[in-house]
Amino acid sequence: MKRFFRFSHKALAGFAFAAATVLMLGSCAQPQEKKTIGMQLYSVMDAVNANPQASIERLAGMGYNAFELVQWGGDPKVFGLPAEEFKAICDANGAKIISTHSSIQEDPENEAEIMQRWRQLFEIQQSCGGSYFVIPSYKAEYTEAGIKQMADYFNKVGKIAAEYGLKLGYHNHSGEFQTLEGSDKVMWEYLVENTDPQYVCYELDVYWCTKGGKDPVEYLRKYPNRIELLHIKDDFVIGESGTIDFEGIFNQFYANGMKDYVVEIETPGWLRDKKNADGSAYTKEQISEEMFQAAAESAEYLQNAAFVK
Repeated sequence: MKRFFRFSHKALAGFAFAAATVLMLGSCAQPQEKKTIGMQLYSVMDAVNANPQASIERLAGMGYNAFELVQWGGDPKVFGLPAEEFKAICDANGAKIISTHSSIQEDPENEAEIMQRWRQLFEIQQSCGGSYFVIPSYKAEYTEAGIKQMADYFNKVGKIAAEYGLKLGYHNHSGEFQTLEGSDKVMWEYLVENTDPQYVCYELDVYWCTKGGKDPVEYLRKYPNRIELLHIKDDFVIGESGTIDFEGIFNQFYANGMKDYVVEIETPGWLRDKKNADGSAYTKEQISEEMFQAAAESAEYLQNAAFVK
């Protein structure tokens, strides 16, 4: 025999309140973990140079809480400020500095001077609290002998970086995925295989890797312990083009036990050429505003992506 129960409005309201309380307590007991989302400050470099504090505050408000710096030419200051002062701005906004980009070309005739300049840069990065020091580009002959010399130099500089608690890294563009002159070896692969993993790691720029005709996921599988950082990049806004397998990239990167990545947004040519209604060229400030907007949309994409931790 079927039995039917009738509840009063008062009872139903009580049940609803109890259910809501349970859900609320469950939510309180398991708060959503905040994601770490990095940004290469080159993306909005003009704005950071003009006003470091306002720029960091703005990026932090978008959800960026890890930064990679730029010190072109071995600049001892960080966007015009002493390292400790710039770090204090980041600290105040809940952001950590994980890396920097800079490079000093090898000069065998002035080796002592070159190595001393490296030490000065490593001291600055150590003051910022970062873990990595990444060479963003390097001039070398694309022959086995040329890249072997490059690898030996990186090993030498990497040993000095280790004295400061830093890992030397190298950042690729698309050209590194071509074969070496007179060889069937891929330049980037040869460089990885001829550097000491104790002192040298790699920051894989997934966009340039793809443009170079290679699959970032395959490289993450092939060199799981050598790629310690990622540049997450797209044509402009992250995820907008649909041409980069970000889910596969993040999944494999995490499977390798790695976690450090930074978004990099390069100013596209169409934005540099953009005109106002009166035909005048976009100003630096207008370009920076569009770059900040792209940064905000990129952060939103990563925040909402289930595959990003």
